[in-house]
Amino acid sequence: MKTDTIFYRLFQSFPSFFFELINHNPEDASNYDFSSVEVKQLAFRIDGVFLPKKKVIPSIF
Repeated sequence: MKTDTIFYRLFQSFPSFFFELINHNPEDASNYDFSSVEVKQLAFRIDGVFLPKKKVIPSIF
């Protein structure tokens, strides 16, 4: 999959930059994974997206 190389590499290496740009706490980047995703609908692709990391919910049993 081809991505917008400059921004993908920048945000992949330094995810806190994105959060600084949108005036959020840069430490919030640790709660997200950054990747390139493709949606199966005529090959619609999102070059870079921050997705929340899955939190493990402790089992009560």
